[in-house]
Amino acid sequence: MPDIQIDRAHTLGLPEARRIAGLWAQKAEAKFDMECRYVPADTVQPDGTPAPDVLHFQRPGIEGTMQVTADRFALQAELGFLFSAFKDRITAEIEGQFDKLLAPRAA
Repeated sequence: MPDIQIDRAHTLGLPEARRIAGLWAQKAEAKFDMECRYVPADTVQPDGTPAPDVLHFQRPGIEGTMQVTADRFALQAELGFLFSAFKDRITAEIEGQFDKLLAPRAA
């Protein structure tokens, strides 16, 4: 079971969700020295829904994925022993990033 699970619904649609996931990856790479790789899905699941895109991220002590769909971000991360002591702080930081990225923009 992942150490961190964050599930955020949104109404952005897939193109904008992909853009937001890209911004999240840029920030993770710059601020936390993460290595990120985005894999867009071009397949359909057996139930007929589009498969999610997957953003893979890692650095020593943390690795995980963020599934990106037209209406949801689902992040899961595994923490190494040293990072597990900071689980609450890491979770709060990620949730804060989502809050900022998903905040309504003034027109």
